[in-house]
Amino acid sequence: MAGGGGQLKVERPKRGKASKRKKIKRVGFHLDMTPLVDITFLLLTFFMFTTTMAAPQVMEMSIPPEIEDEVEVRESELFQIFVRNDDKIFYQIAAEDPQIVEVKEIKNIAIRQNLKESVRNRLITALKPDTNASYGLIVNILDELNLAEITITAEIAKTLDSTGNPTKRQRRFTIAPISDKEREKIIGL
Repeated sequence: MAGGGGQLKVERPKRGKASKRKKIKRVGFHLDMTPLVDITFLLLTFFMFTTTMAAPQVMEMSIPPEIEDEVEVRESELFQIFVRNDDKIFYQIAAEDPQIVEVKEIKNIAIRQNLKESVRNRLITALKPDTNASYGLIVNILDELNLAEITITAEIAKTLDSTGNPTKRQRRFTIAPISDKEREKIIGL
């Protein structure tokens, strides 16, 4: 039990001159720590069960089923981003030659190309990574393209459609495998 009970010490009489002060007998003190430990473990288990652990961050992607049908696309309405197996990034607009680009520049290029009057709201963006390209780089490119969508959607909404409502963004985007012909174009750059 906690408390001050304990053994009383009996003092021996001192030799020599006796003092006039009365001696106070000291009482031993014992503190039982068992209830404190029990409460500590109860609190610890309570907080462990009631807190949420850090949930893993997952990027959700809905991937459509693979379709082998060829789709006819106007070359003037095609904006392609290639990622080589050594993580170099290239972009190609229509039939122009591919040009090397950094990840941070992709957002501005996507905005500029999507807002051109000749292809406004009709441009198809195709991301074509090599099979050995790093996954983190692909995610960074997708993030940059999503950031560009904010500006593109806002600019397109400034114009009105035939009913007088703001024009809705018609995003066209695909992730496709890089072809051998396209791989040869960017291999020497």
